[in-house]
Amino acid sequence: MSDAELVLRSTRVITPEGTRAATVTVSAGKITAVLPYDAEVPAAARLDDVGDHVLLPGLVDTHVHVNDPGRTDWEGFWTATRAAAAGGITTLIDMPLNSLPPTTTVDHLRIKQDVARDKAHIDVGFWGGALPDNVKDLRPLHDAGVFGFKAFLSPSGVDEFPHLDQDRLAQSLAEIAGFDGLLIVHAEDPHHLAAAPQHGGPRYADFLASRPRDAEDTAIASLVAQARRLNARVHVLHLSSSDALPLIRAARADGVRVTVETCPHYLTLTAEEVPDGASEFKCCPPIREAANQDLLWEALADGTVDCVVTDHSPSTADLKTDDFATAWGGISGLQLSLSAVWTEARRRGHGLEDVVRWMSTRTAELVGLDGSKGAIAPGRDADFAVLAPDETFTVDPAGLQHRNRVTAYAGKTLYGVVKSTWLRGERIVADGEFTAPKGTLLARPQ
Repeated sequence: MSDAELVLRSTRVITPEGTRAATVTVSAGKITAVLPYDAEVPAAARLDDVGDHVLLPGLVDTHVHVNDPGRTDWEGFWTATRAAAAGGITTLIDMPLNSLPPTTTVDHLRIKQDVARDKAHIDVGFWGGALPDNVKDLRPLHDAGVFGFKAFLSPSGVDEFPHLDQDRLAQSLAEIAGFDGLLIVHAEDPHHLAAAPQHGGPRYADFLASRPRDAEDTAIASLVAQARRLNARVHVLHLSSSDALPLIRAARADGVRVTVETCPHYLTLTAEEVPDGASEFKCCPPIREAANQDLLWEALADGTVDCVVTDHSPSTADLKTDDFATAWGGISGLQLSLSAVWTEARRRGHGLEDVVRWMSTRTAELVGLDGSKGAIAPGRDADFAVLAPDETFTVDPAGLQHRNRVTAYAGKTLYGVVKSTWLRGERIVADGEFTAPKGTLLARPQ
């Protein structure tokens, strides 16, 4: 401990072994030890005692649409990473759309990295994209350090990122399986979507009917079948249909390499509470009924659903019209995700250790960053969030760091106030005050 530069102390530190009073030592941006609470502090070290606030590992959000460059009026690296830091997130992985250009070639990846480099308040990595015509680019992108490849099985909503039909899915997945990469998939079947009633207008019930559960279930079944055939690694994005859970459980039992995420909005918001015309609640797949939500929570508890990520997908306010058919589909959630999930988790009898597992440990594992992120343990990066779990706040959109302050959580009272966030041993935000950007651009560990 004699070489420690920083010592953090709390009566409640969440570690892989459980929550306990502890002293955490940091040197050169890494955690060097987790010691008893009353361990002696070296004279040369700086002590930050957070008292009874909870010290937890910085969250790792593996599903974020930053939209920079090209649609920076929707979001950008400066605002997105500030919002993330304010919410206790210290690492995010950026989706290959809705930026222009999309991250579908190495040249496009370099463009995005150049834009992000001086704007990132937290650590940032990148997904690549799998399109019908870029199979030749997948291996070069993998070698350039993307964490995996995003594909849609139905239209994405932007013309520059077309979806894969079943033949193209098989072709891309075979290529990715050849180097044991990871394909992450927006799983909705286009034929089921086309067959669903498409009324348009402000009624949320009509929108919900236009994105039926069987569209998700069918797409997930086809993805699992391809993964089984190729022994490929696949990840189901933003699961909202609980009807798909038995299929996923059976595939896992058979050894299919499939992982699954869901999102705070599916766990905390319900179709029954969405007002007509309130397209700040629109996302695809949609927020479903309360009974469906209960089953998603059960799947989180038993491990069928691996992790919780935001799918932060903002737009300008003018695109959130009162017509659910034409409004942009995306929930802005970076800054509020920890508090939203914790509020519902505690109501359902879960602890903060569960939330950390879903939003930090398992997300770090998903992208291969579990050697450096996702836990308060020696050798990991000194990334922390300091949380007052019993304090509440009411969501005021004016207090958000997102570029466009449209939120489905407006007016909700949430538990869990993030007091400060630390990146590699440096406090990057405390009580709403930010440092200059200190984030690093990440590549997939080799």
